[in-house]
Amino acid sequence: MTLKNTADRWGPVSQAFHWLIVLLILGLAIVGLTMGELPKTPKYFWVYTAHKSTGITVLVLVIARLAWRLYAGRPEPVPGTPTWQERIAGVTHWLLYALILLMPISGWLYDSASGLRPFRWFGLFNMPKLSPPDEVVRDAALTMHEWGFWVLVVLVCAHAGAAFYHHFFQRDATLLRMLPRRSPRIADNGPGPSVGTNTKEPPHVP
Repeated sequence: MTLKNTADRWGPVSQAFHWLIVLLILGLAIVGLTMGELPKTPKYFWVYTAHKSTGITVLVLVIARLAWRLYAGRPEPVPGTPTWQERIAGVTHWLLYALILLMPISGWLYDSASGLRPFRWFGLFNMPKLSPPDEVVRDAALTMHEWGFWVLVVLVCAHAGAAFYHHFFQRDATLLRMLPRRSPRIADNGPGPSVGTNTKEPPHVP
């Protein structure tokens, strides 16, 4: 089994990158939307640092995924897909990449320009500052982070909706080729032997 992408499906490395990033972004979204309601206790600052650390992790994973895609190629379009759908899908993919990169960078820039102490990536090492304290940069970064999130939500919903549309209505392999290949299953109660097979009949009992 090859780890690279093939002409008809995404390989296991691309699939792992895709679903891991999806899960991390989902967690970031849930925490980001509820974090402001938490009381300012030590737990709040732990959650806040974990949120920033996870965002940097997503940034690294997306860069690694883009590098892997350049190396491993990408599958050919699903046969029968109209050209306009291919173009929209291509634009949507690159916009998703851009926004997934923008979100952690804008959050990191906001943290840097706010004049806070450098945060430690999961408590292991300090992250460098992208900017000295600056209110203008801080406000611009916060605006990008907040609006970028909602644009990302819209694009993710459109991307997922298109995948389900292809799966349930066009019944093609668009969604399946981003899922692990299933092994063929043998039914336990399969049909009996077909007509013409050489089977012995039970002896006649008078």
